[in-house]
Amino acid sequence: MNKKNDTQVMILNKPYTLSGFESDEYLQRIAYLINSMYEEVKKLDIYKSMDMETKHVLLDINLADEYCKIKSRNDELKADIDRHSDEIGALRREILEYKSKLDSAAKESELLKEKIVEEQKKIVKLETELAAEKKNRRPGQ
Repeated sequence: MNKKNDTQVMILNKPYTLSGFESDEYLQRIAYLINSMYEEVKKLDIYKSMDMETKHVLLDINLADEYCKIKSRNDELKADIDRHSDEIGALRREILEYKSKLDSAAKESELLKEKIVEEQKKIVKLETELAAEKKNRRPGQ
């Protein structure tokens, strides 16, 4: 288990200590995200006339909006993964089915090759017997 980490960050030009089991870099990214969102909200014309509580609520709304969009995208990606996993499973089953058919066809092909060799041997034997019969026949018979 990771140890608890205390990291000094600046949020809205004020120092804070963030604590968690995440890395320093992660906690700094969190502070950076909050500051970036704050800078976006600050660009709005109406921002200057808002009281501090409304400013913070607006920042909270923007963070919640970002979270919801990311969560929605994450859910879509999970659904895609599930769908692709199902497709992969079906393809694997299809591959096994084709492999089984291929194995059966290879066995059948081998049996047919053996049968051809046997039939060729019979042909050679019959041709040899026919040649011997012709040789043993007397002219005029």
